[in-house]
Amino acid sequence: MDGKNYLSWNKNQHIPRYCGSCWAQGTTSALADRFNIMNGLNTATPVGLSAQAMVNAQGLAGGTCNGGDPAQVYEWAYEVGIPDSSCEQYAGENLSQHRFTDKDMCRDCLPPIPADGEPGNCASVPYRKYYVSEYYPVTGVDQMKSELATHGPIGCGIQVTDNFVNNYKSGVYSEKLDSVELNHEISVVGYGVADDGSEFWIGRNSWGTYWGEMGFFRMKMYEDNLGIETDCTAGVPSYNRNLFNDEAHQFIQ
Repeated sequence: MDGKNYLSWNKNQHIPRYCGSCWAQGTTSALADRFNIMNGLNTATPVGLSAQAMVNAQGLAGGTCNGGDPAQVYEWAYEVGIPDSSCEQYAGENLSQHRFTDKDMCRDCLPPIPADGEPGNCASVPYRKYYVSEYYPVTGVDQMKSELATHGPIGCGIQVTDNFVNNYKSGVYSEKLDSVELNHEISVVGYGVADDGSEFWIGRNSWGTYWGEMGFFRMKMYEDNLGIETDCTAGVPSYNRNLFNDEAHQFIQ
């Protein structure tokens, strides 16, 4: 936008091991982008939010490496706040040795270097929390265009097919399906017009920059697009928790 790149960096949910954390990747990426837009890039580094912290919450923030619900990440951002990506390195795995604690949301570790197999001297640390003051569903071309142009990237579900995973390299993707079952979360970061006048969405995946167009893809608009226009969510970034509603949050319709 106007010569500035507000996007947080592209990620790979499949290293150092396979993890079905797309529900945390697409949401935290889209929300981090919106913080960068709100900040005007007037910070030392672009904002990046920790997907691993969402996985560590063991379902409380939406899911695990076995899958999850993207909308619950926004609920966590509304009620608790998401830590910066520097709080938790992405491990691509569920907690298995202990129950979720504050240390699994944001930690620091001190010398000496632990012996192999030892956990080390690590403890929870205070951290800045990234909230949303509200979050809401976005569906259909008109709503998606308006939201992208006015506020920035959104998280959206798609149905990943074998062809999309294995064969997409570049260009505007389209695949006709008899029915759509959403099974993957990505972030939609913009839209454009192809040389033939047809419109497309610009999506960012979480499969590394060596997939697709440096980690991005373009998807046909209006039809035959893996359901990308059917289930999206957006949030309004805030550095302050919404204190006007401490009761159970009602999803905004």
